[in-house]
Amino acid sequence: MGIQFGSFDAICQTAALVICPLIGSSQGIEPSCYSRNVEISGTLIFQPSTCFVHIVAIFMTGIMIFHIRSKYTAVGRKEILMFFYLYAIIELLAIFLDSGIIPSANVSYPWFAAIYTGLVAGAYTCLLINGFVGFQFAEDGTPLSLWLLRISTLVIFGVSFFIAIATFKKIAGFDYAKPIGLWIVYILWPLVCTVIYIVSQLVLVFRTLEDRWPIGDIVFGTAFFTVAQVILFAFSVTICDAIKHYIDGLFFFTLCMLLSVMMVYKYWDSITREDLEFSVGSKATVWEVKDPLLAGGTDYGDEDSASNYTHGGPPASLVGGVSGKQLYGNGGRGYPPPMERF
Repeated sequence: MGIQFGSFDAICQTAALVICPLIGSSQGIEPSCYSRNVEISGTLIFQPSTCFVHIVAIFMTGIMIFHIRSKYTAVGRKEILMFFYLYAIIELLAIFLDSGIIPSANVSYPWFAAIYTGLVAGAYTCLLINGFVGFQFAEDGTPLSLWLLRISTLVIFGVSFFIAIATFKKIAGFDYAKPIGLWIVYILWPLVCTVIYIVSQLVLVFRTLEDRWPIGDIVFGTAFFTVAQVILFAFSVTICDAIKHYIDGLFFFTLCMLLSVMMVYKYWDSITREDLEFSVGSKATVWEVKDPLLAGGTDYGDEDSASNYTHGGPPASLVGGVSGKQLYGNGGRGYPPPMERF
């Protein structure tokens, strides 16, 4: 049976999603095959291999956030940071939900699952809006840009959270037996956001950038995302049976999604260049003065004596701490082009 619009039956029978114990029937939908459990200090831990990937994802996200924060003047720095913060929170929450630390029979499980659903929808919304930051419809880093991102993400989070908890609790006309609204926000909305983000970034690269290498990051990120969906929804049971329940498709799905998120970072890093002239506090920025006027002596050495300054050329420059020879050598004229922000 293939995937049907508005139905989680085929999906949950194949993959052990967080929401599966709460929909379909009062007992939820049980997957055909799922990974083995392990017992630690009398506590059963579900999906141990997947939980390990969640931990790795949090660690890698921390590294990416550190590097993004260090690029003080990069375009879209604050906007893309929000996406990675959301991803880290999702992975942290997934540890408790996938592992059974919060049991599915516990009264708090539906609420945490609803928060998880809202965060997933909000993270994809954040990624979608980040896809348009590069077009500068609103100046990045300004209150207009940041609050547009925050409010949009919060609205989608709130709507998705309400749809999820209403479906789990059968309130406001929603029913876990027919979770059409939940299917839209959990399955369809992330796919729509991802497609729009990919298309927008391809347009940005072809119309704005001279460098075509970032296309490779987009292609790899798209490939990892696609493989994740195919493995989870098509081959999860096959993998689980072949490896004798040690791991299932959810493990590879989580791993491939981590790789796709890493490619989002790699792509953003490849299209942004820090304006070193205005960078503050970066240890990587080293200013070295080689101007003969500031050297404090008369013996300037071979390099400074060969600069254009001593031959009546254009005046020496301190931009970037480069010497006259480096800047005006080989018949160069004028100043270097301004540093691109993309």
